[in-house]
Amino acid sequence: MEVASEPTRVQTLAQAGLTQVPPQYIQPPHNRPNHPSSSSAVPSITLFGFDPTRRDTVRTSMAQACRDWGAFHVTDHGIPASLLHDIKRVGLTFFNVSPVQDKLRYACDPTSAASEGYGSRMLEKDDTVLDWRDYFDHHTLPLTRRDPTRWPDFPPEYRRVVAEYSDQIAALARELLGLISESLGLKTQRLEEAVGEFYQNITISYYPPCPQPELTLGLQAHSDFGAITLLVQDEVGGLEVLKDNEWVPVTPLGCDAIVVLLADQTEIMTNGKYKSSVHRAITNSNRPRLSVATFHDPAKTVTVSPASELISQSAPPLYQEVVYGDYVSSWYTKGPEGKRNIDALLLE
Repeated sequence: MEVASEPTRVQTLAQAGLTQVPPQYIQPPHNRPNHPSSSSAVPSITLFGFDPTRRDTVRTSMAQACRDWGAFHVTDHGIPASLLHDIKRVGLTFFNVSPVQDKLRYACDPTSAASEGYGSRMLEKDDTVLDWRDYFDHHTLPLTRRDPTRWPDFPPEYRRVVAEYSDQIAALARELLGLISESLGLKTQRLEEAVGEFYQNITISYYPPCPQPELTLGLQAHSDFGAITLLVQDEVGGLEVLKDNEWVPVTPLGCDAIVVLLADQTEIMTNGKYKSSVHRAITNSNRPRLSVATFHDPAKTVTVSPASELISQSAPPLYQEVVYGDYVSSWYTKGPEGKRNIDALLLE
């Protein structure tokens, strides 16, 4: 049984056999997923193991996906399928096997936004409609933030798997930023240098079955506030991205596919040539769903602005420069609501 000071976890509600969702989880009518989704498909790009003879082909595909979607799958990326399986397996074991009291040993601070640990609510606003999900957020990079004793110790390999996954997914994020830079005609390291040392968080999200999926969202519509997000999902599906004002399902492709979501700072750095992806997660009444999102962000002291190489008399800057920490604070206090935070930086 949960202690009185702890917020109710969504998994606990689902296991109680509710036939109706509590009112704090009911989305306003205009946000509900009660309309047909698009039949379009999110692009899929094979990276050919970063074969240099295929780099031009990959760059061309990536430029189109970044320009048109801000979201795409990558395959043949060098991360073993076994590791992608393991990170999902240990996360699912924590949520499905660990008793509630054991989970609560790792509870995040409910009074602090984005604190590390086991939680259900990320935003500071008291009037926010709640997402139908629980999560575990890990602070993984830089290494000075990484403290595996704050992560679950069940299953026994949990901490080792998360640390290994953190290192390998960060290396892939760097490679992808390099390709994105080159696709804009910039030097390979340009965007990575602008971001600086990665501040990486890994969030394992668990979406229990929901008795009224037509009224709820597992994750409300938003664009991520950092630089680039890499996500793996199980076979259940539920992630959707917004394209031309239609919600497009991101259908799981298989054991080695990773979803790439461009985030707001990349839209700023590319001066809007590439757009961050607005996405959400829907729920279902039959099967739990699990995803692992890895966020790669600048340090909060970094000032982000459009790359000077992309600015000219015919292409003036579209965004104000912003201190990243100020941007994050705004996101958490105002709430995401699509792209309103980055839109606030648009220059007239």
